[in-house]
Amino acid sequence: MPPWQLQRRRAAVAVGLGLLSWLLRPWPPMVWLPGWVVGGLLLWGAIELWLLAWRPQRWR
Repeated sequence: MPPWQLQRRRAAVAVGLGLLSWLLRPWPPMVWLPGWVVGGLLLWGAIELWLLAWRPQRWR
C-alpha cells in the first residue's frame, strides 16, 4: 500500500474515533470516560487532518 493511502487511512481512523466518542458521550459507558480521553481523541483527529493537509504523502 502506498504511503499516501496509509496516511489517509490513519487520518480517517483518528477522525472517526474522535467524532464517535464525542457523539456517543451522553450514553453509558462513554459517560464514564474522563473528558481528557474524549478531548485527546478529538485532538488526535485534528492533528492527523492538519498533517494530511499540510504535508501530504506523494507518490514516490
